This record gives sequence, structure tokens and C-alpha cells, in this order.
Amino acid sequence: MKMNGARILLECLKKEGVDLVFGYPGGTVINIYDELYNFKEIRHILPRHEQAGVHAADGYARATGRVGVAIATSGPGATNTVTGIATAYMDSIPMVIITGQVPTALIGNDAFQEVDIVGITRPCTKHNFLVKDVRELATILKKAFYIARTGRPGPVLVDIPKDVQIAQTEFSYPESIELRSYKPTVEGHPKQIERAVEMILGAKKPVVYVGGGVVLGNAAAELTEFCRTLELPVTTTLMGLGSFPENDPNSLRMLGMHGTYYANMAMTNTDVLVAVGARFDDRVTGKLSTFAPHARIIHIDVDPTSIKKNVRVDLPIVGDVKGVLQRMIKVAEANKEKVALLKEAMLPWKEEIAAWKEKHPLTYKHASSVIKPQYVIEKLRELSNPDAIVATDVGQHQMWTAQFFGFTAPRTLLSSGGLGTMGYGLPAAMGAQAGFPGRQVICVCGDGGVQMNIQELATIVQNRLPVKLVILNNNFLGMVRQWQELFFDKRYSQTCMELPIDFIKLAEAYGAKGFQATRHEEVEETIKKGFATDGPVIMEFKIAREEKVLPMVPAGASLNEMVLNA
Repeated sequence: MKMNGARILLECLKKEGVDLVFGYPGGTVINIYDELYNFKEIRHILPRHEQAGVHAADGYARATGRVGVAIATSGPGATNTVTGIATAYMDSIPMVIITGQVPTALIGNDAFQEVDIVGITRPCTKHNFLVKDVRELATILKKAFYIARTGRPGPVLVDIPKDVQIAQTEFSYPESIELRSYKPTVEGHPKQIERAVEMILGAKKPVVYVGGGVVLGNAAAELTEFCRTLELPVTTTLMGLGSFPENDPNSLRMLGMHGTYYANMAMTNTDVLVAVGARFDDRVTGKLSTFAPHARIIHIDVDPTSIKKNVRVDLPIVGDVKGVLQRMIKVAEANKEKVALLKEAMLPWKEEIAAWKEKHPLTYKHASSVIKPQYVIEKLRELSNPDAIVATDVGQHQMWTAQFFGFTAPRTLLSSGGLGTMGYGLPAAMGAQAGFPGRQVICVCGDGGVQMNIQELATIVQNRLPVKLVILNNNFLGMVRQWQELFFDKRYSQTCMELPIDFIKLAEAYGAKGFQATRHEEVEETIKKGFATDGPVIMEFKIAREEKVLPMVPAGASLNEMVLNA
């Protein structure tokens, strides 16, 4: 049966199990939208901006583990997607972005709404395609989904000219695909795995350092089993939060620039460091020349280009972290006597870690006169559902959430880690809520970032998505202000946002509900009212204006050179 390219695209989405798409119509995708009119099994959500549509697909992918899909028209529609694509690329999120393009005969002629989106996105996609023949469309889409979800995941863009959407051909969707130039290694080398376990069993001060690869690889259960079997101390990156329960006694919580004192001290003093699905980014390592100076390093990652990229590695293991951890568990179980000896050898190390926890616990100065943001986050954790999904924007509120919420399960924190994209939080929460209509979804934002995609309140209300938006309002671009205070003699250049915005009226204008707390004693009641109210809600908290995120490792400093009080 012959079909046009637009219908072939939608049939391919069905074959891939896609039932939700975020997209914005326009001239070069109007044929796709005309066909979509007949595809009732594919739910479509219309964002109010293409960037937000891609962030929503990203949030959906992070929360569900499925490939997120977004559609945009050519020219400005396509360029509006770039920040969302780069956000997903930096955090390895599986997505397929469909863009319309001018007819092939007009490409390169500066036609109306023409832009080389393939060239623009080449540095921030895992791969991208320009479809030149409708007969290649189905195969290209199969490749796009395969590349997006396998190996180290990432976004893939498919640019489809208008004439390809109109042209007809026989529809046939490949059952499987094989790419000569793309063969990710998923099986870790058995001998390397055995050597890794042997190295851990011979350690006295081991630490497991966990990144977002464990979440993306659905390996949290295996990681937790392995670390609990050996009773290993575990620290996570921002992207790895939830992969190991933070209420476990062996949790060191988050490490790095705004990590705990005890996590950073453990990293500085460890003798065997096991990095699982992490990339040793600068916010984690601090000064590279002093990072983990006494440690032999084991690095497990599905992406071979990440290994030895930033730090020296003594034992690399390339492979899917889930499979590698499963093998490591078996090797450990076969060496029960050595495991017992390891636990005994670690007793002084555990005592040292306990002393660091007691000396500098993760805490803050309580106050009854003003609202402390850390207190708001603690109350959100206390009053939220156990399986709540939390999306954040980027800034101080993001770090307070990472420090004080206490994540215990994977895929419950959605946050822009690598790119640090302000404006990410609200549309990401929207995407997660669309993926899980029955779960509680909380979005924590600052008063700066929330305004970058505030228009998505309209999308949330229209689609009856009961997102609970928490705004920590200090009338500052808080994280930049903190740096200005600590390192620039309080010269608050262009970080003060004094114009008061009535977020409660704004909520009502969009058809949502709004509640505000200005005093410490109003926090709990405001959260309870917000959670008890049906539909989307804004909860605004007027927080202490100059509260800082601490501890903090200054840029270029070593992990053990933390600012603890200021």
C-alpha cells in the first residue's frame, strides 16, 4: 500500500510504540499535522514554545525511560529547539526530534523559513539526518530510534523536507537495523570485571561514585544490591541522585561543588574509587591535579570516549552498567570470605566517614523570622507522595533540592545537569506529568528561571496536568548573586530582580490556583493546601534574600577546600 511521507512518519512512530508527541505546527510540517488528525492513538500536546516542547519530551523521557518525541517546523521553529536538544545531549537523554524543511529543490536558496538545522545541531545531537528520498524515510526513522536509545543515549534529529512528506511510496518498516559504523559495546570484559572486584576486595578505603548512567541504564537495583552486599560507601552526582537511596547508612549523598563535606573528603582520601556511569565533569572533580590523589580508579561506562577523558583510569570497563554490575554481584558472591575481610578492613574507614558526618553534617541555620529555602525543600519531602517526581530549574533552588530532598528512587529527579538550562523545569515537569497522569509531579523553580518558560502554564492548564509549581522567590538571580557576594565584593551587577511579580494573580490568569507564604510558620500549611488542591497549582515562598548554597567548592579549588560557612 502506497503512503505519503507524512503518514509513513506517523506509522513509524506507532511501530516504535510512541503514543505521546510534543509539537508545534507550521508551514513545513502542515502535512504531518493533517495526517496526525486521523491518528487518534498518538496523543499530541501543543506547547506554547518549541524549546519548551523539546524540554517536555526530555522530561517525559527521563521520567518514563522511553524515547521522547518532539516536532517543529522549519526556520525559527527548528532553531527554537536547539537549547532543548543541547540540554538533552549533555545529559544523554534519548529523544527523536522531527523538523520540517523547505522542499529539497529550495534547500540552499535562502527560501522562506529555511535554515540548515542539520548543520546547526551537528555538535549537539548524537546523530542527525536529512531525508532526501521518501523511500529512505522509514529506514532512517528506524535508525534514529535505534541510535537514540542504545549505547550512551542521546537526541537524534530527523529533518524532513516538505516534498518528501508529500511524495508517496510503499510503506515497509524494518524489523531490525544494523549500522556498520555504530556498534556500541554492551558486554563488559569478564576478566576486567573480575579484576575490578578483586581490586575492591583488596581496598581499605573504597568509594563508589555514581553518575546518571546508572539511572539511564536502569541499573539502580543492581547498584544498590552490589553496594549493600559489600557495604560500600556511595556518593552520587546530581544526575545520579536516586540511583542509591539517600536514606541508606552508607550513602554519602551528593559530591562536588555543592556536595556534602563527607562525600568530598571521602573522595579525597579513598584508595579505590569505583566510577559507575559517570563522566568526571568539572563540577565533581574540582582541581584535577588534586582529585582522588591516593586512589586507583575503576571506570565503568558504556561510552568508551568518556573513559580516561578527564582523569587517569587504572581499570576501564566498557559496557552496559546493568550487565556489568550483575556480573560483579556474581563475582562478589563467589568470594564471600574476601567480602567478609573487606568489611572488617573498612571499619576504620567507616569510623572516619562517621566522624566527618558528625563534624560537618549537611545542615543550615534555622530561623523563625524568615523562610529558609532548605526548610521548604524538607517540608516538600515530608508532605509529598513517596513516588513523587521532582523537576527543577537551574540555580540555587536546584542545589537546595539536590541537597535536602533526599531522593531514594531513580527517575524521580529531573534536572538539567550538563548544560544548566534555566527554563527547563516547568516544561520538563509537564512532560513527566503527561507520561504519568496519576503520579504527583512537583516543579521547584526560582523566580528568575521560571519566567523563561512561564507560558507553559497555559499548556498545563489546557491539558489538565496537575503539576505543583513551587517558586522559591528571593527577587534575585540567586546563584550568580551568590558568586558576586563571595568573589566580587557584593557588586550585584544585573542580578537584582526588584520588580515584584504577583505569581498568585499570574496563576489565576492562566486558570490555575495560587498560594503564597511570606513567613516561616506559613510554609507547611501552604504546601498542604497546594497538594490538596486539584489541578495545577503555584506555591510561592518569599525566602531569605541572601541565603547561600553551602558547602561550596570554589571554582579551581580542590574538593577538600570547601567554603562551609560564609
